[in-house]
Amino acid sequence: MPTSRTIALYPDLPLTLTESGTGRPVLVLHGGGGPATVAGLAGHLARTTHTITPTHPGWDGTPRPDWFTGIDDLALAYLHYLHDHQLSDVLVIGSSLGGWTAAEMAVRDNAGIITGLVLIDPVGVHVPAEPIRDFFALDARSAAEYSWHDSDRFYVDPADVPAEQLALRQANMATMRILAGDPYMHDPKLAHRLARVDLPALLLWGESDRIATPAYGTAYAAAFGNARLEIIPEAGHLPQIEQPHATHALIDAYLSRFSDPQAILGAARMPTQQY
Repeated sequence: MPTSRTIALYPDLPLTLTESGTGRPVLVLHGGGGPATVAGLAGHLARTTHTITPTHPGWDGTPRPDWFTGIDDLALAYLHYLHDHQLSDVLVIGSSLGGWTAAEMAVRDNAGIITGLVLIDPVGVHVPAEPIRDFFALDARSAAEYSWHDSDRFYVDPADVPAEQLALRQANMATMRILAGDPYMHDPKLAHRLARVDLPALLLWGESDRIATPAYGTAYAAAFGNARLEIIPEAGHLPQIEQPHATHALIDAYLSRFSDPQAILGAARMPTQQY
């Protein structure tokens, strides 16, 4: 059964985590929609791994200190958590904003704690020909149309959302704007730094994503030292929700292939997108 706890990562920064399962540690990082967007994926992974799913500070009513204002803060916080708990051979999986955070962790991981990386429709780099859709400018209907393959299935009229839940969503969006709003949804330096990340990275992309398009994903994958891009049909920005079986199968295959540290080292010597 999943267990939740809150730890004092820094004196003024409590971190809420949900853990489940045993085996290789897997850190699962949610996007702007909050922990619920990766709950199904975390549940699947917990069958075979020790799955750790934090709630980003400021999401779902959790505290965020005033100094905590960027994705770099998130990345360093999670690296400090992994170091403090003496975790090793860690697979980091991130969705959207969580994928960006995972990439920022990888470029800062001088200790080699992270040995695997799976990014699901991540943001975080700037691709001039494929700009990231301004999510803050979209109404609920437009957000659904750009985010989902089947927007009618996943659209929720804000008028039908209970006031308390709507306030929580608005607070989450306000936190996302603070952490990722300027510059909008990217770190200008990240694409240049990713070339030094030579551990095997798997990028999964919903074919119908119009927040960050598959063409954006192609450029993102090419920035890594060793990455592979897989397109998931009939899925948008959150394929782990729209096409969970296909998403899980690709991650399971990655886990199976790179469960041996020697296999990881061998893959790191291969050219980009050929691991």
